[in-house]
Amino acid sequence: MKIIQQLPLALLITCIFAGCKNNEERTMTKPLPPKAEKIEKHLTAHGQTRIDYYYWLNNREDQKVIDYLEAENAYTDTILSHTKGLQDKLFEEIVGRIKQTDESVPYKSNGYWYYTRFEEGQEYPIYCRKMGGMDGEEEVMLNVNIMAEGHEYYQVTGLNVSLDNKLLAFGVDTVSRRKYTIYVKNLDTGQLLEMSIPNTTGTSTWANDNKTLFYTKKDPKTLRSNRIYRHRLGATTKDELVYEEKDDTFYTGIYKTKSDEFLVIWSGSTVTNDYRILNANDPEGEFRQFTPRERGLEYSIEHFEDKFYVVTNLDAVNFRLMETHEDATTKENWKEVIAHRENVYIEDIEVFKKFLVVEERSKGLTHLRIIDQKTKEEHYMDFGEEAYSTFVSINPEFDTVLLRYGYTSLTTPNSTYDYNMETRERTLLKQQEVVGGYNPDEYETKRLYAEARDGVKVPISLVYKKSLRKKEGNPTLLYGYGSYGATMDPAFSSVRLSLIDRGFIFAIAHIRGSQIMGRQWYEDGKMFKKKNTFNDFIDCAEHLINEKYAEKDNLFAMGGSAGGLLMGAVVNDRPDLWKGVIAAVPFVDVMTTMLDESIPLTTGEYDEWGNPNELESYEYMLSYSPYDNVKPQGYPNMLVTTGLHDSQVQYWEPAKWVAKLREVKTDDNILLLETNMDAGHGGASGRFERYKETALEYAFILDLAGVKE
Repeated sequence: MKIIQQLPLALLITCIFAGCKNNEERTMTKPLPPKAEKIEKHLTAHGQTRIDYYYWLNNREDQKVIDYLEAENAYTDTILSHTKGLQDKLFEEIVGRIKQTDESVPYKSNGYWYYTRFEEGQEYPIYCRKMGGMDGEEEVMLNVNIMAEGHEYYQVTGLNVSLDNKLLAFGVDTVSRRKYTIYVKNLDTGQLLEMSIPNTTGTSTWANDNKTLFYTKKDPKTLRSNRIYRHRLGATTKDELVYEEKDDTFYTGIYKTKSDEFLVIWSGSTVTNDYRILNANDPEGEFRQFTPRERGLEYSIEHFEDKFYVVTNLDAVNFRLMETHEDATTKENWKEVIAHRENVYIEDIEVFKKFLVVEERSKGLTHLRIIDQKTKEEHYMDFGEEAYSTFVSINPEFDTVLLRYGYTSLTTPNSTYDYNMETRERTLLKQQEVVGGYNPDEYETKRLYAEARDGVKVPISLVYKKSLRKKEGNPTLLYGYGSYGATMDPAFSSVRLSLIDRGFIFAIAHIRGSQIMGRQWYEDGKMFKKKNTFNDFIDCAEHLINEKYAEKDNLFAMGGSAGGLLMGAVVNDRPDLWKGVIAAVPFVDVMTTMLDESIPLTTGEYDEWGNPNELESYEYMLSYSPYDNVKPQGYPNMLVTTGLHDSQVQYWEPAKWVAKLREVKTDDNILLLETNMDAGHGGASGRFERYKETALEYAFILDLAGVKE
């Protein structure tokens, strides 16, 4: 890599591809990849020293690092240049299925109907509202297309309207580091107030006096949300710090209850929750703790009349529902409403004046349970599909019998319904339109169960086009995540049709580390049981092959972020299984990251992965950390993606991983690193621009599978 220090980028790329030697004829057919310089860095913990030759890539301010990343991008462009036509076609296909001029289903809140719309050819949303009903005059609150002019990246979040409907607070990120600046707009005049609050989460909460705004600041280095401030409009004094979370394994934030009666400061780690409450009519008051913090006690709260509902794991692995008076909120006052059940996991609740809606998960599916607040009569909604995803949508109105919910499956486009909890009638308000036509009857979705090596049955959801199903198996893309209890429920994607309509089967491995089979499913896929996640994914892949769904020599894997860790682990353990792998923004340098407390997310994740400052955790994490376990062997074709400004998984993790793989792997398979130099963890910010990255990924897979158009 020393050459990078001496040559400009254009010449560097020429030298990389031509080898800077007189062997141009050979390298014209097979360009040489960038070769990163090796500089020894000794990393010592617990008396053990690891040598990291690519640690120097950890500096986005160093031009040498930027040159290397750009050289990798140029190499990727060259290797995939023959797929450029396919990429363009895929991009046009994907964008062509999206309704250009579109708007969301309006929801009612405090006398206004709120909705988001998109205009043809525009990348960003337009946030609107109408007073009284949808026949009223449109008020454009924010046109993000205008706001984003001149920016490579632009993201708006946390739109929050004051109780008198006159002020809008919102957050803006123009770098993709998730460091938002909060602004306030006067909706009567259309003017921004002369104020801005930098380095926040972007979310904020109005007190009921319409002039006091609470917001959350981030630590400027670790990006941990750790301080809650009180801002008074027009005040000449500095904003007041009302709460500081000093435990560096916790994050904090603030919101207002649906009843509009309480402001709530939350603090949370992986295994512990803590809340402080204050009457929203008394913003100058002192917040009081809901119940003393207790390690391992997880709970969430929602206000109703003169009490709080509490969803908690107190003596309940799968959680139970309790209630307590608003003036007596400590744990000893909690009374049971719904008992713990071994086979049913309570995920969340939605409170209405007449009804209580409970989101429950059993047998791998979400169920919505409707309970009459007075009579306690109850029923479950029926959805009727083998594998689906349903969720409670936006329901800000308290006094209504209508439940707004979403529904989708691998074959059913995203749908928004209103459900009358009294009459049990449902009304389809909108189903995602697939431009150009889509017939769900042409596709089939299934739920399979793979037997893992320890005997556990692991669910797999899959979808394919019936007419293209082969007896001996199809090219298959297996997707997985398996961390933080996040469940990847089966959901429709019009984007995915570009693979399925070319003969692919798309499958989701619902591996341990999620909560699809209940809370224990998560517990069995983290900390000292993390390897269950990797083993489950491999066992799911083999099951698909054995059952003739997947074509043995045309099986692909994909995962992002913590799912990228999964990709790194499975290619180390079973490189022979995969024709190709896409690792998106992958968390692969587990040891170095988790030992560096200055990196965002590190300390807050000790209860997910383990604390490597403790020897037992260090040794276990080291045994699977993808970067530390790269070894001389053949690896599958791989495309690795990242973003220069990623705040979740720093760009240098995938960059170092690729450099090390290049150094030691023994095969001639493709290894590519693609860095978005203008974005972070979520990629490009535009509505359509992001699909250029998807087209690149799909072209990579399709080309390897022998599909050229």
